[in-house]
Amino acid sequence: MAELTSMMNIGEEMSKKLKTIGISTSGELIQTGAKQAFLKLKETYPRVCLVHLYALEGAIQNMQYNNLTEETKKELKVFSDFLKT
Repeated sequence: MAELTSMMNIGEEMSKKLKTIGISTSGELIQTGAKQAFLKLKETYPRVCLVHLYALEGAIQNMQYNNLTEETKKELKVFSDFLKT
């Protein structure tokens, strides 16, 4: 399996955080999904924000996170906002 840092939007810092929650490869991130990975990150790192969720989804879709569709961004924002309540 490929290293996390080989994925778009995943730098060293994000890679280290993902590894602390049990996601060590690109395949594991893809299998886990952006929302589930974000939820796990949020439990360990409460300061992660919506941009992190966008970055995870972008990595899974192999695109820069700012190129996600508006529909995808809206869906992810709703999910992120739900976690705040």
